[in-house]
Amino acid sequence: MNSKLILSVFLILLSIAMPAFPTEEPEFIHKKVNFGYKTAEKRKIDVIVIHSVYNASGGDIYDVDLIIKQFARYKVSPHYLIDREGNIYKLTEEKNIAYHAGVSCLPDGTSGVNSRSIGIEIVTSLDEAPSAIQIDATVKLVKYLLEKYPVKYVLRHSDIAPDRKTDPWNMDWEAFIVRIGKKTDE
Repeated sequence: MNSKLILSVFLILLSIAMPAFPTEEPEFIHKKVNFGYKTAEKRKIDVIVIHSVYNASGGDIYDVDLIIKQFARYKVSPHYLIDREGNIYKLTEEKNIAYHAGVSCLPDGTSGVNSRSIGIEIVTSLDEAPSAIQIDATVKLVKYLLEKYPVKYVLRHSDIAPDRKTDPWNMDWEAFIVRIGKKTDE
């Protein structure tokens, strides 16, 4: 038999037998908060919500510590926060119900978004787009979460609370959806 044919068949069978390489877990900076969430042991996670945030309390608008103080003042928290340099801060465990969505509902009309979602805040302003490195970090984090959970929706905050919210600001959503490999109608 032709050795090239044997090699080709072997490689095809090997690719079928081996699972795809999983997305590597992103590197997290653990900055645990003690507010803005409810502990939970088991919950169904099938939604990822992308937000934008900046420090509106004076000082550097991109200062992570000031943003976290702002979260504390309002008793809210996302699971993750991505700074301008693309660092991913983990603020609470994914198993916990973080208060990030507020009064909101999914495209299918379901309320209680916090109880089934992961919240990701991107540090930016109303006037600036997220940096390229922030988008890269967000893509990496979302791809990791898509492999970990049976996610039905990846949504903008404005998708779940259109009368109240406009974030994520200045983000090319269609390009982001293409990069994560998730259809917008899912």
